[in-house]
Amino acid sequence: QLQLVESGGDLVQPGGSLRLSCLASGFTLDYYAVGWFRQAPGKEREEVSSISWSGDSTHYADSVKGRFTISRDNAKNTVYLQMNSLKPEDTAVYYCAGTYTRYNSRLYVPISRYEYNVWGQGTQVTVSS
Repeated sequence: QLQLVESGGDLVQPGGSLRLSCLASGFTLDYYAVGWFRQAPGKEREEVSSISWSGDSTHYADSVKGRFTISRDNAKNTVYLQMNSLKPEDTAVYYCAGTYTRYNSRLYVPISRYEYNVWGQGTQVTVSS
């Protein structure tokens, strides 16, 4: 069974940092592009950051550029999202998602949630003083 498991969510003060992890279970992430999405109460799920299967290409939403960094360690079957300078508006449930893209360019980065077909259950990030 293909499964993604997020961890690392927590309550943090504004200006603080968190690192989220997305671990694949039941399959390897080697040829999967992975995206981080978030959903705040009453809002649609939005893309935060995505990374190509090769790791050579990344994408960031304008709202997190310069503050968040996505990376992957295929040996650990894990993708990370380092979040710095957190703001209250970053509060949301964060989901990671995967899609098999072996036959796409190594630079291909899907950014629409509709392109992803394996999803985790989410981890809560709350930024508040």
